[in-house]
Amino acid sequence: MVGIGGSRGIDWTGERCVPWADDVQVIYEHYHRYALAARYTFGRRVLDLASGEGYGSALMAAHATEVVGADIDEASVAHANARYGGPGNLRFVTGSITDPDLLADAGKFDVITCFEALEHVEEQDDLMRLVRNRLAPGGVFLTSTPDLLVYTHEHGNENPFHVKELTEPQFRALLGGSFEHVAVLRQNVAVGSVMTGDREHGPILSQQLRRTGEDSWAVGTGAPHTYLVGIASDEPVEVPAATTLLDPDRALLGAVADAAATPLRAEIDRLTAENGGPKSQSRRLIERYRTRRRQAEGPVAITTSEEPVVSVVIPVHGKWSYTRRCLQSIEDSGTRVPFEVVVVDDASPDESADLLAACQGVRLVRAEENLGFLRAVNFGASHARGELLVLLNNDTEVRPGWLDALTEVVRGDGEIGLAGAKLVYPDGRLQECGGIVFADASAANYGHGDDPDDPRYRAIRDVDYCSGAAIMVRRDLWERLGGFDQRYSPAYYEDTDLAFAVRAEGFRTVVVPDAVVVHHEGVSHGTDVTAGVKKYQEINHKVFAEKWATALAEQAEPGTSLWLARQRIPGRTQREGEFVLVADVVIPTPDRDSGSVRLRTLLDQLVAMGHRVVFCPMDESPRQPYLDQLQRAGVTVLLDSAAREQFLHEAGSRIRLALLSRPTVAWHLADRLRICAPRARIVFDTVDLHFLRLSREAELVERLGGAIETSTMLHQRSKLYRELELALVRACDRTLVVSEAERDLLADLAPGAPVSVLSNVHTVGPEATPDGRPGVLFVGSFDHPPNRDAAYWLAGEIWPLVRREVPEAVLDLVGHDPTNQLRTLEGSGVRFRGWVADLAALYDTARLAVAPLRFGAGVKGKVGESLAAGVPVVGTTLAFEGMRLRDGEEVLVGDKADEIAAAIVSLLTDDALWSRLSRAGQTAVTAQFGPDVARAALTELLA
Repeated sequence: MVGIGGSRGIDWTGERCVPWADDVQVIYEHYHRYALAARYTFGRRVLDLASGEGYGSALMAAHATEVVGADIDEASVAHANARYGGPGNLRFVTGSITDPDLLADAGKFDVITCFEALEHVEEQDDLMRLVRNRLAPGGVFLTSTPDLLVYTHEHGNENPFHVKELTEPQFRALLGGSFEHVAVLRQNVAVGSVMTGDREHGPILSQQLRRTGEDSWAVGTGAPHTYLVGIASDEPVEVPAATTLLDPDRALLGAVADAAATPLRAEIDRLTAENGGPKSQSRRLIERYRTRRRQAEGPVAITTSEEPVVSVVIPVHGKWSYTRRCLQSIEDSGTRVPFEVVVVDDASPDESADLLAACQGVRLVRAEENLGFLRAVNFGASHARGELLVLLNNDTEVRPGWLDALTEVVRGDGEIGLAGAKLVYPDGRLQECGGIVFADASAANYGHGDDPDDPRYRAIRDVDYCSGAAIMVRRDLWERLGGFDQRYSPAYYEDTDLAFAVRAEGFRTVVVPDAVVVHHEGVSHGTDVTAGVKKYQEINHKVFAEKWATALAEQAEPGTSLWLARQRIPGRTQREGEFVLVADVVIPTPDRDSGSVRLRTLLDQLVAMGHRVVFCPMDESPRQPYLDQLQRAGVTVLLDSAAREQFLHEAGSRIRLALLSRPTVAWHLADRLRICAPRARIVFDTVDLHFLRLSREAELVERLGGAIETSTMLHQRSKLYRELELALVRACDRTLVVSEAERDLLADLAPGAPVSVLSNVHTVGPEATPDGRPGVLFVGSFDHPPNRDAAYWLAGEIWPLVRREVPEAVLDLVGHDPTNQLRTLEGSGVRFRGWVADLAALYDTARLAVAPLRFGAGVKGKVGESLAAGVPVVGTTLAFEGMRLRDGEEVLVGDKADEIAAAIVSLLTDDALWSRLSRAGQTAVTAQFGPDVARAALTELLA
C-alpha cells in the first residue's frame, strides 16, 4: 500500500480536484474515473498524465506494479511526492503532457490515464502521439473530457482554463484516430436509488424520475450525462455496460443536473445521411435541365430604366442559349438600383442578333464586323448612359442582389474605382474571390476550387484585379483611361491591366463577395491555350509584364503564401500591409450588448485606418446576420481552429498587433502567438476586470443575506479569474482596460505592467430637447447578472417610490435574453419591451435612462449610449465608475432606492435641469468616448 504523508502543499481553488475539496460533486466525479481505471491496473505499469494532487495515482498504485504521475505544475508534483511518494511503487515527475520527450527513457506502460486534461490542451494530436509512443502493445488508454454540447452549451458553464472542448463525435474521432477499439461511457453525478442483484450478467436498466406537478412524478428511461469517459486500445477490452460509485454515508447536496438525453439523435443521423448526397451531382442535373429547357426558348423581357444609374454591357458572339440564361438571370435577380442592359452583337454567326432585337428592355448595339471581345466591350461601353459600368460576360448567370451589392460598395466609397463579383462555377465550387498578381506577372484566383461560402471568402477586400467576367467601374474613370487597352486585343489580361490602371489613378479595386455570379468559364474562348483566342492568354502575359514592370516590382514573389500575397492596404500601392488579429469569445452582436458595440467599432476603425483585420471567434458558430455584416465591413473572419492555424502558419510572421479580448481568449492564444507571430504586439483587452465583477457580486449576495454556497462559489471564481487576469497582465505586451479606475487598480496589483485605457466608443447625436419625452428607460442585456439584479431592484423597490410622486410615469425595460421571472415585473407602470434591434427611436422619446447597478466592473455602455443621445442618466456610483461624470453636473447619482427615485422624479418634472444635464452629458461623451479618442489609442498600439 502507498502511504500518505506530508501536509497540504496546494490549495483547493475549484479547478484541480483535491481530497479535501468542499465540492462533493467534484469528489464523486474524479474518484469514480480513477476507480474505473483501477480495474485495468492490477499488476501493470501505469502512467497517469496530468496527475494533479496525486490522489488518483495513489489509488491505482494500491494494486499496480508501478505508477508514475506526471504534471506540469511543480507545486503539485512536490506536494504529491511528499504526500504519496517514497521508496514504494509510486513517484511523480514534472512535465508537459504534450512534450514528446516526456519520460522518453522510462520504457513502455501497460495503462495510461489522462483525466480532465484534454480540454486544457490545444494540441490534442500531440497528446495522442505521446500516448501512442509510451503505451505498450495491447495497452489501454483511459481519458475523459466534458461534453461540449452539455457542459458548455446546455449547462452554460464557462471555464476560463478550457481551451478546446469536444463533442462526443469529436471525442470518438480523436480516440479512433489512434486506436482500433474505442468505447465511450457517459458520466453524471446523480441522486436517486440503486438496486443490485445476484446475477453476474443481465440487461442494464436506467430510469429517471421527473416532477410533473406539485404532487406528481413521472418515470422515464435513460440517464443524463455531463462528461465523457473513453477507453481505447488496439486489442478488445472488456468495458462495463454501466458503473456506479456510491457514497452510502453522505448525500449529495445541491441541485441535480438536468437530463441531457437526446432522443432524436438517431433520427437526426438518419436524416443527415439521407439528405447528405453530393451537392455537385444535384447541381449538374439541374444545370442540364436548365440548359435543355432554355435552348428551346425565345426572347427575354427585362425591366430596365430610362434613367439608369448602372449600364450593364454584355458582348455577344453567338451561343444564344447562354446569352438568354444570362439575361433571364438579370431579370430574376430582383435588382433595386435603376439600370439598363446594353448588348453588343459582335457579328454573331447564329440567330442571336434577331432574338436579341426581340428582347424587351435590351438596348441592342450591332457591330458591322467581328471586333473581338475587347473591342466589343469598348464599343458597347461607348453607348452606356449610367454613371457606373458593369462589364458582364454572356456566359454568366447572376444571383439575386448582385448588382445592388456592387453599386452600394462603389457609390459608398469614393476611393473605389473598380469592384468585382465573386465568381462561382456551375457545380458550386468557387472560381475566384478576387485575383492576385505576382512579380513575374503570373496570376492566381484567390479561393479557386474552394467552398464559396467559406468565411474566408465573405469579406470585402482590396485585390490586385478581378476577372472581367463581372466587374463594375466608374464610367468617368473608364472614359479617362480610354476603356480596355487595345494592345491586349482580342482578349486576355485586359481586365488585369484595367485594375492596374485604376490603381495608378489613385483608386482602389475590391472584390464584393455578396455579388455572386455563376461563370461558365471557357464557353467563350475554349480552354486550349495554343489555339484560337485562348492563345492570347500567353501572348498578352508578356505584354502586360512589359507595360507594368515598375508596378510589378512591388508585387509578391511567385510562391509567396496566398495569405500574404493577397494582402493590400486599402488605397495604397504597397503590396504587403500589416495584419491585425482580433479575437473574442463570439462574433460581436452590437444590437444586443455594449461590449459588442465597442468591439465592432474598434474593428471598423482598424479597417478604416488601412489595416488588414482578421477576426477569430473562439465560439465557431456562424452567428447571423452579424457574421455577414462583419465580413461586408472588410473583416476576414476565421470561424474554425483549422483556418486559424493555417493563418498563423502562413502569415503569423506578418502580424503586427494581436488584440485578445477577455481572459479566456488571451490565455488560449497568447502562448501560441509568441511562437507563430514573433513580431506581434500581444495586447490583452480585459473588456472589464472579471475578478472584480465577481468579487463585487459575491459581496452583494452576502450583504443581501443570500445563500452562503452562492457567495462562496462567486469568491472562488473571482480568485480563479484574479490569478488568470493578473498573470496575463504581466505576460502580455500591453493590457487594455476601459477606465482609469481599473488602470489604477492594476497599477497596484501588477506594478510595472504596461496598462492603457481604451474605453467604449460613442458618437454624439444632435442636441436634444425635453419636449415629447414621456418615457423612462432601462437598457441592458439580461444574460448579464448585474443587469438582471438592477432590473429587479428598479422595478421592485425604486419604481413604486417614483409612482407615488408621478403616477403616470412609465418604465420601459429593454434587453435580450430575459428570464420568465423578469417578465413577471411587468405591470404598475412597468413595460417589458424585450429585445429592440434599433434603440434610436426609444432614445428619441425617452425622458431619462436609469442605471441602478449594484455590482459589476468596467465602463457601462448603456450610460455612454444614453448620454450620447442627449438622454440624461440617473444611476449608482458604480454605474458611473471610471467615467469622470459629476453628480448634478452631467448625471444624477444615488445609491439607495429613495435617492434614485428622487433623482428620477426631478428629471421628470424639471425641464431646466433636464436640458442642462443633456448638453453636459453629450459634451462629456465627446471628450472621453468619441471616435477620435479610440482612434488615437489604436494608433498608439500600432506605433
